[in-house]
Amino acid sequence: MIGTVVNTAAIIVGSTIGSIARKGIKEKYRDALFTAMGLAATALGINAVVKNMPNSKYPVLFIVSLALGSLIGNILDIDSGFHNLTDKIKFGSSELGKGLSTAVLLFCIGTLSILGPIESAVNSDNTYLFTNATLDLVTSMVLASTYGIGIALAAGVLFVWQGSIYLLGCLAGNFIPPDLMTEISIIGGILIASSGISILNIKNIKTLNMLPALAVPVVFFIILYLLQLMSIM
Repeated sequence: MIGTVVNTAAIIVGSTIGSIARKGIKEKYRDALFTAMGLAATALGINAVVKNMPNSKYPVLFIVSLALGSLIGNILDIDSGFHNLTDKIKFGSSELGKGLSTAVLLFCIGTLSILGPIESAVNSDNTYLFTNATLDLVTSMVLASTYGIGIALAAGVLFVWQGSIYLLGCLAGNFIPPDLMTEISIIGGILIASSGISILNIKNIKTLNMLPALAVPVVFFIILYLLQLMSIM
């Protein structure tokens, strides 16, 4: 769980630095940080796709998954629900509530924060979590510069969230086919790259609406497994 520990620590450190700079981080420095993080996320996503694509036994599956996942996500309008929840949730009557709810959702609801613990548990690969830690470090600095040190409370929520996913990954690791992880990694790479493109303001991609695409390969492999059982019987 070293990746989750590092991610949690990054939020605490970022919140501390941001709260010290309560007058606000200058916009040009903030833009420079987000540009760097956007480039990093884009590069990481492309690398995941290039690395896993040659190993895919179902080269069309990621296309179908993205299409169906995006359709389902847009029907449910996950992105709007996310922003509406951010606007409505309050912590008492203080402004900290708005910042804290925003932080929890930003830190926990994302491809890196979901795929990261799985990759860590199944493949002992903390790359996604370390990248997510860097992104969260910058985000927590910006949020804490506005809302104060209270943003650090989101670190506890993130630890429980990612820790739970990690434990599930450890328990189910032996039952997850390598081919399934390959397909999920391809789709996850595309979603991570799309997040980077959004951060860079190249195109406003609603990545949250594409998250259901990660579930499509799971359903596909379950159906495939059931068909194989039926053929044996």
